[in-house]
Amino acid sequence: MKYKRILLKLSGEALMGDRQYGIDPKRLAEYAQEIKQIHDKGVEIAIVIGGGNIFRGVAGASNGMDRVQGDYMGMLATVINGMALQGALEEAGMQTRLQTALKIEAIAEPYIKRRATRHLEKGRIVIFGAGTGNPYFTTDTAAVLRGIEVGADVILKGTRVDGVYNADPEKNPDAVKFDYISFEDVLTKGLNVMDTTAFTLSQENKLPIIVFDMNKDGNLLKVCEGKTIGTTVTI
Repeated sequence: MKYKRILLKLSGEALMGDRQYGIDPKRLAEYAQEIKQIHDKGVEIAIVIGGGNIFRGVAGASNGMDRVQGDYMGMLATVINGMALQGALEEAGMQTRLQTALKIEAIAEPYIKRRATRHLEKGRIVIFGAGTGNPYFTTDTAAVLRGIEVGADVILKGTRVDGVYNADPEKNPDAVKFDYISFEDVLTKGLNVMDTTAFTLSQENKLPIIVFDMNKDGNLLKVCEGKTIGTTVTI
């Protein structure tokens, strides 16, 4: 396997499946099987998942809600998704730990870097919930931050598209996909890979990002094997 330790970033919307909101148990089970494929190969796996299928702080703020209050609600949504994913992974036979940036001891461990690293070394899958624990920061930023802290080799951003394009492929059939692109070119071309804070943090720490289609069977395994799937963003 090309990557020994990964940070997998999933969007909350990915858990909706074909639903309009909430969590689709079928999609959860599919993701658990995808993750099991690389877990069985010895890959150490950390996961950050968004909460957009339940609540978005930015959306709440645009409707008159206090932004800070909305962001904390969004953090709790990521914990709900983390618990759901944890259940699916354990149902598939994997050991997991859910760690949160906010203290919720009844359901999760508090985030402690050394403890998280030790879990990974023991082959447990670690799910990081509640983002960074701070308002105004996205789960993209949380993913890069946690990836750097636990020494991940790469950030794998699982989405519903198969990479980074020069235009929206869902709107423009002539959009061109990049197999490889530099951080600098992403910024120059104004492409949307992650939010600016997360992207800059990844660039400064020379942590590559791979954007790929998580919904296609076997793609996660192919990425970890080093096959050219999706788009790789590097220095």
